[in-house]
Amino acid sequence: MALATSAATTPFFVDEALRAGLKDIFVCGDAHQKNYIVETLGTGVAFLDFDNDGRLDIFAVTASNLNGFAPGTEPVNRLYRNKGDGTFEDVSKKAGVAKAGWGQGVCTGDFDNDGFVDLYVTYWGADVMYRNRGDGTFEDVTPPGMGSRWGTGCAFVDYDRDGKLDLMVTNYVDFDLKNTPRPDGPKPCHWKNEKVMCGPQGLKPGLNRLWHNESTPGKIRFVDVSKKAGIEAPGPRFGLSVTTLDYDRDGWPDIYVAVDSQASLLYHNKHDGTFEETALESGVALSEDGREQAGMGTAVADYDGDGWPDLVKTNFIDDLPNLYRNNRDGSFSESTVQAGLGKYSQFMGWGVGFVDYDNDGWPDIFMVNGHVYPDVKTGEYRQRRILYRNGGTGKFSDVSQEAGATVMEKSSARGLAVGDYDNDGRPDLLISNMNERLSLLHNTLAAGNSITLKLVGQKTNRSGIGAVARLTVGKRTLTGEVRSGSTFMSQSDFRLQFGLGSAAGVDTAEIQWPGGALEKLGALRGGQILTITEGRGVTAKVPYAR
Repeated sequence: MALATSAATTPFFVDEALRAGLKDIFVCGDAHQKNYIVETLGTGVAFLDFDNDGRLDIFAVTASNLNGFAPGTEPVNRLYRNKGDGTFEDVSKKAGVAKAGWGQGVCTGDFDNDGFVDLYVTYWGADVMYRNRGDGTFEDVTPPGMGSRWGTGCAFVDYDRDGKLDLMVTNYVDFDLKNTPRPDGPKPCHWKNEKVMCGPQGLKPGLNRLWHNESTPGKIRFVDVSKKAGIEAPGPRFGLSVTTLDYDRDGWPDIYVAVDSQASLLYHNKHDGTFEETALESGVALSEDGREQAGMGTAVADYDGDGWPDLVKTNFIDDLPNLYRNNRDGSFSESTVQAGLGKYSQFMGWGVGFVDYDNDGWPDIFMVNGHVYPDVKTGEYRQRRILYRNGGTGKFSDVSQEAGATVMEKSSARGLAVGDYDNDGRPDLLISNMNERLSLLHNTLAAGNSITLKLVGQKTNRSGIGAVARLTVGKRTLTGEVRSGSTFMSQSDFRLQFGLGSAAGVDTAEIQWPGGALEKLGALRGGQILTITEGRGVTAKVPYAR
């Protein structure tokens, strides 16, 4: 049966965080007054299956405040194990990841190829690399000299296709607390005639880092190749989100970085261990009218169904997001207004994700928002979220109100992760909110069929990062790529979920593995989670839990 574009639907998301046991408050600076830029970024979240039980667990990063905490009361990062009954248990201390500090972002990847997913957590201070021991615990294996900056976004990526995951990290500001002006000080900064915290403009930008994985059995080793690989070539930038994608479909992973208050970056992989920065000529550095923007979050998907990856990026208030359509020649065209994303400029966007919430085969867009300056009239930082439905014609429509009160709810949101935490075939949403609890938006929409693929590398990295799946359903081809990082300082589920509409399954499937090998499969039935192991085809089938 051919995949059909669904008619207008009435989606509904329910916030299950409290019922699921996610009650902790995640701190980031003073909740009512932001005196320094370090208090404004918030923190990231991750969906990951750390214990390999087939259920998505949750990792959430916390920061701190500038007044400090009494010993023993400091907020810490949290790891919540999915119990399989709609609830989670806090295993942070037992797992060895309950670390205090000014945390920022998180990304995941099996960097030692032992079959268990590992963690990298960025900080204002010193980043931490956690190796998953495979027994429910993690160990800090941070190589000397790694991450002693203000790390923000990160992504694991096998940029040289040697089968080992390397690591890209963005650094935001070389922040000096003592010498940065406060709003109530003698030299405050201003926004719309109001005294506000300073930055990032006027402060010193950070440098992006690329770490090459040179680990051997029993020894974790990452080497800084940022200069050699060309990552440093553009100079210091206010780097935030990292998204990997093979935008020119040459089989080699490229890297896109959303940059705050400067031109964003697109690192094109030259296949020899080096990159060239091509964002300007590729059309993804600036706004359509040539302005530098304050880029925050990024996401990738083939939203128009032509088989090529497109980009979306969130920006500062009084600006529009960017929706970049891939021209299939190494360049992109901005289609923000034409696609229906030009309606709002009052929102300050952070986490953004492509999510086919109604399973009609067309990737929709979800954005979370929140201000860094309080509203002049209300003193409020919170803003509502936005859900855009992809109509399958290249145009999107705002369906936030139909999605329910949890989408329209205001929060000071930052991080976003997409994943099916209850394995029912419908993508759910995890959101970090500054100085509040997490939001866990459970998708209860009874819509189209879907299929979920878990890709496991053998000769390539075990996480399957960089693998591309192409499924044919009638006359359409659905495309998805496994990636680390993206959204805003966060990590979504590695599994690829494809909406099938009214189709019972897919006609054919092929997997392009990161090393270049192409594996072809026959027809696949929908309504289930399939594990596809490199070179071995389908090795496990689990029906959806509906």
